[in-house]
Amino acid sequence: MYIKGYGIIETLGQLHVGATAGEETGNLNLIFRDQFTQTGIIPGSSIRGRMKSEMRLTQGNAEASYWYGQESDEGETTESRIKFEYASLLWLPVFCPGQPIVWVTCPSLLKRYKRIASAAMKGKEIPEKYTGSQKLDALEIDGKHQLFFNFGFLTIEHPRQNLSDWFPLGRELPAVVVADNEIAMIHDMALYRQSRVALEKEQKRAKGKAFFNTEALPEGTQLVFPIAIRRNEPNDDKKKNEPNDNHDRKWRPFGESDGGESDSGEIYLGGLESIGFGHCQIKLVGFSEVLADQKSTDKR
Repeated sequence: MYIKGYGIIETLGQLHVGATAGEETGNLNLIFRDQFTQTGIIPGSSIRGRMKSEMRLTQGNAEASYWYGQESDEGETTESRIKFEYASLLWLPVFCPGQPIVWVTCPSLLKRYKRIASAAMKGKEIPEKYTGSQKLDALEIDGKHQLFFNFGFLTIEHPRQNLSDWFPLGRELPAVVVADNEIAMIHDMALYRQSRVALEKEQKRAKGKAFFNTEALPEGTQLVFPIAIRRNEPNDDKKKNEPNDNHDRKWRPFGESDGGESDSGEIYLGGLESIGFGHCQIKLVGFSEVLADQKSTDKR
């Protein structure tokens, strides 16, 4: 039996999660992508690894091993109590002349978010394609609301709709829902790209093969990922000759004492931290209440 919740990631800087060397891809460091929408993702293993590392630093190895599992070099291997799925795009910021930024998504990405946040989104209808938010001030031409992206004009068929329920961080942004078969093209247009090079010590020229390009999700991207916490079986800890303190033990990934219904903190994800990539804000939703329920259940 699992306690279920989810996390919302907002990038505070560019985010690169993918290859760290460019030789295999023609000197282009690609990000990981969803196989269907071809939009950027963060693998669950990347989130888990970073959060375990942060907990080990702030709360000690014993607490990190309790929640995230014990590795073989620490003794007997144990299963992680925290299960992370991959983080998919929810809203992607794209440059749009005259706006200047529009957040874009598609029905497939919203459908996954609705499934993950099922309690909060119960009864909410997924917006149709070409729906614009109340904050989107599209140009009106011949009675049609239109946006101009680099690939041409996009007609907003359902302008000025209330999409606030689909923004989990509490603020509605200038946004549009595009078709599933268009999101990959817009996604590639929105990616942050940077060329990197290592120079010879004596001359200003590239050292060996140390010239490559990197792509990353831009600042302001919002992603969502499911989380599940395995409930302890009765006397689960006593099997290991440890005190059964499950009902008093809470998962505090950011070190806070007690949050509200959600918890949040800043963290670095992915690679290239040394040049400013990976700075993110993570908001966790749905755990305080269910942990309280588990506490009362265990005491009964």
